[in-house]
Amino acid sequence: MTSVSQERLDHAANIAVTLAPYRFGRRDPTTRLSSSDFIRATITPNGPATLHIHWSPDQLDAHAWGDGAGWMLHRVAQIVGASDLGFDCPIDAHPAVRRAHRNHPGLRVGASSTLYHELLPVIIGQRVTANEAIRQWRQLCEALGDIAPGPDATMRLPPTPARLLAHPAWWFHRFGIEAKRAEALRTVARYAERIAEWSLLSPADAAAKLRLLPGIGVWTIGSVIGPALGDPDSVAVGDYHIPNTVSWVLAGEPRGTDTRMLELLAPYEGQRGR
Repeated sequence: MTSVSQERLDHAANIAVTLAPYRFGRRDPTTRLSSSDFIRATITPNGPATLHIHWSPDQLDAHAWGDGAGWMLHRVAQIVGASDLGFDCPIDAHPAVRRAHRNHPGLRVGASSTLYHELLPVIIGQRVTANEAIRQWRQLCEALGDIAPGPDATMRLPPTPARLLAHPAWWFHRFGIEAKRAEALRTVARYAERIAEWSLLSPADAAAKLRLLPGIGVWTIGSVIGPALGDPDSVAVGDYHIPNTVSWVLAGEPRGTDTRMLELLAPYEGQRGR
């Protein structure tokens, strides 16, 4: 085990809220989150690792296990959003934006740098309900994910590229994952080394690279670039619900399109994802 202890860099931050995007459902085998603890098992460029972050009002402690422990510990500050300076809400912002900013002052946008990990559950979430996607992700990790390093044998790593590529698309049907999503998972596995390199690029450049992969569209890219690379402007275009929500809250319109959503969010460019 490797461990590090460090002072919280931003006492105003709400770390639990900031880390919430990394957990895909309450029973995510790779990620656990409470009001004071975050545990994540993942695959790093240096090998598998499990990170445990514990925080109190005055201090944040991080411990990690596995070959990628050092890599994970080096990124603790960025995953808790320490480099995010927050959002200066304009005086003339919509009242709903000002209210959300006032009610959630501790929200930060973190960056995991584990783009491969973030892509897998989001791909599973394509074209299915949230409950279906959460169940399928859990079952896939339980079937193909190795036991994570560290003291908790119930934690699972996300499926490795080799594990995903070892099975044809039809094999994933047992989880309810049809061929199109299965092939997208296998594509991500096939290009996993490149994807790790893209994690070091700017959000715009990483998004451009991801667009080259079959089965990876604007919704998937908009959903992963924010939490993976710390981009507060990333928007999931093509979502079934978000355009309606934005149109209703910002314009009182019960139904909205992606075009209308982006039009309403335009005054907040640079922070649209937040």
